Amino acid sequence: MKYKIKHSTTYNYSDFVSLCQNQARLTPKTNRGQICHSSRVEIEPTPTYLQTFTDYFNNQVTAFEIAIQHKKLKVTMISEVELLVGANSNLESVDIAWRKVRDLLVKPNTAELLKTSEFVLPSQLIPIDKGIKEYALISFDAHKNIISACKDLMARIFHEFHYDPGFTTISTPLSTVFAQKRGVCQDFAHFALACLRSVGLAGRYVSGYIETMPPEGEEKLEGADATHAWFAVFVPNFGWVDFDPTNNVLPRDQHITLAVGRDFSDVTPLKGVVFGGGSQLLDVAVDMIRME
Repeated sequence: MKYKIKHSTTYNYSDFVSLCQNQARLTPKTNRGQICHSSRVEIEPTPTYLQTFTDYFNNQVTAFEIAIQHKKLKVTMISEVELLVGANSNLESVDIAWRKVRDLLVKPNTAELLKTSEFVLPSQLIPIDKGIKEYALISFDAHKNIISACKDLMARIFHEFHYDPGFTTISTPLSTVFAQKRGVCQDFAHFALACLRSVGLAGRYVSGYIETMPPEGEEKLEGADATHAWFAVFVPNFGWVDFDPTNNVLPRDQHITLAVGRDFSDVTPLKGVVFGGGSQLLDVAVDMIRME
């Protein structure tokens, strides 16, 4: 399955911005599950400086600066991505106890395990506490393999937490999300990662897109697809396996990965600093167009 993706982010300012410096993590990754065949960025106004680099987590970053006065900033990334839907076709054959994975990460004896073990640690937006560990251990009982346990955790979050886009912001503590069992995909991914890390497993945050389908008989609206977030767990001798607790599915043919990191702060699609500007209005539109 191939998609053409158009992701537009527009800032309208009430006053002039004299200078802005930004980093965009909007280039889809090439990994076991997908191939990014092409990607180009369009920025208005035209940047006075533009450079790309790969960050610590192997995400492609577009850094740019605009040193002329402007009251509107628009960043559009246009990409073509092919999803390899058979990439995890042998996942059901994975049969390793989650406790064995935990023990390998406690004493990593390979370069891969050593690098992965940092994803067991708490991060800026994902603290770990006793209550979260107790919640996690309901899914991670002594005899489950790691895939079954993660599926159980994913399903519990899906059924027990309420999707409420007006309840949280990026600064809402994870403890509040847990106490109220409300939030959005970002919150559910963070909570799942806190659960994984509380029992000694390596989990990483995944940002990307999810295709939305219109009601039967209606045309799809432009910009109706969405940015999305989910989590991945590390499985030795297999790699990272993705789980989407917002929809209770293993991402396969409607999820496209943009970036990965410890939490949202590592993968923010567009972040930076501006001088001036006053107040601002933000608009984000995403289109995922099937090419075949």
